[in-house]
Amino acid sequence: QVQLVESGGGLVQAGGSLTLSCAASGSIFSINTMGWYRQGPGKQRDVVAVISSGGSTNYAESVKGRFTISRDNAKNTVYLQMNSLTPEDTAVYYCYAWTPVAYWGQGTQVTVSS
Repeated sequence: QVQLVESGGGLVQAGGSLTLSCAASGSIFSINTMGWYRQGPGKQRDVVAVISSGGSTNYAESVKGRFTISRDNAKNTVYLQMNSLTPEDTAVYYCYAWTPVAYWGQGTQVTVSS
């Protein structure tokens, strides 16, 4: 079992920045890929960014150049640095870990005002 706890969400003005954190606990030795998904109002949950245990990253086209995912294996934590935020980034952001069983955090709200 893996437990994921997100933090760092909040309200920010367009053009601003936020950093999300996700701390993993439990069977952390089994974690391979970690990442972030988001679900906007009335939308499906979509991938934002993922990072492998080796540090390889992939991003959704809509966030490339603005968001950066990173991982501190010593702290069992994954981060999402979000810059140049727009109202379209408003969503609940979910942390994800794959062992290959999928685990999800409880979600953290990010609201970007225009």
